Amino acid sequence: MHQFRSYARAELELAPPSASAAAGAPAALPVVLTGPNGAGKTNLLEAISFLAPGRGLRGAKLGEVDRVSRQQEGTDREAAPWAVAASVMTPDGPRDLGSGRDPASGGGNGRERRLVKVDGVAVRGQQALAEVVSMVWLTPQMDGLFREGAGGRRRFLDRLVYGYDPEHAARSNAYEHSLRERARLLKSGRGDRSWLEALEDSMARHGTAIADARLAMVERLQHACDAGEGPFPKASLALDGTVERWLAEGQPALTVEDRLRAGLAESRNQDAEAGGAAIGPHRSDLAAEHADKGVAAALCSTGEQKALLIAVLLAHARLLTLERGAPPLLLLDEVAAHLDGARRTALYGEILDLGAQAWLTGTDVADFESLQGRAQFFAIAEGTIHPAGGPPANEMPGNEMPANEI
Repeated sequence: MHQFRSYARAELELAPPSASAAAGAPAALPVVLTGPNGAGKTNLLEAISFLAPGRGLRGAKLGEVDRVSRQQEGTDREAAPWAVAASVMTPDGPRDLGSGRDPASGGGNGRERRLVKVDGVAVRGQQALAEVVSMVWLTPQMDGLFREGAGGRRRFLDRLVYGYDPEHAARSNAYEHSLRERARLLKSGRGDRSWLEALEDSMARHGTAIADARLAMVERLQHACDAGEGPFPKASLALDGTVERWLAEGQPALTVEDRLRAGLAESRNQDAEAGGAAIGPHRSDLAAEHADKGVAAALCSTGEQKALLIAVLLAHARLLTLERGAPPLLLLDEVAAHLDGARRTALYGEILDLGAQAWLTGTDVADFESLQGRAQFFAIAEGTIHPAGGPPANEMPGNEMPANEI
């Protein structure tokens, strides 16, 4: 990791994976990061999250994560571009991933561009990252996922879909681009009919595929949630949206595309005034209930909502382990908050059983007591990373690393 938020550079070498009973996949030890608030724990997780498609676990723009030194604060001096890289173990063997801001993109000034490398070769699309590793995360900001707007729930669900269908990222980007361009043309009042039809055709094709992939994911997740055991509540999931309803009714995908294309054409005047589009998967929502209580997740306590989220993540991890032969990489920021001792122990136990590499953060090492001897512990303080009982990982002798290593 190089020039990322609070880190000038840092490099971590983790213990190699061992044999696992789960699906015959290599089992990676969990990684526990402890330290005071503001020490840089979440920054480290965010850096890892940029080895997946999207804007990372904070949803930041590329230039926002550049490290700016104290000497640069309050000045117009351009920050150095960030870069992260890792060697990851997959069922097919080790793979190398790298990502960073293009130095020519100007950071926060001007159009940002992200560079991506897989096995040392530059690739064009971020979806190439999802083809190598599946990654999901849980942050304190997601504690209100069930209470807040539908956008966060859609992004959460899409992140789960990436693990099964890496092309979902490319389709989502293409759909969002067409949606924005159509809105721009309608607002200008100078939209060429043939250009609008081309954009609506793209939205219809990609939008139907997006809705179909989400429906399939929710169906898989529901089966896995129903089969779950332990202290976490069972979640009842459903996808609410016009396009999803058409597909669920059994209409062929081509018929759904035609209906969506026609609906977009009919709503042009309305959309020109309101902005966006009145119909499409960008308006869908993931509904969740506490199955045992029959209560909407939004009405449950904060602790129950977090437990429901964890139950869904664990169900997804079990599915991936069975279907892809490897669990996803889990980034769990301040995961112990709002969990009682029984649920913490159950969470750690399932992570170990799956052989998943989970990165867990917290301020109190006592919250991870049941992982002692079964995980790798690091302490973070003032921008330095100390292996348990060792020197800072980013201050070790001879640690002169190129800008694309973590």
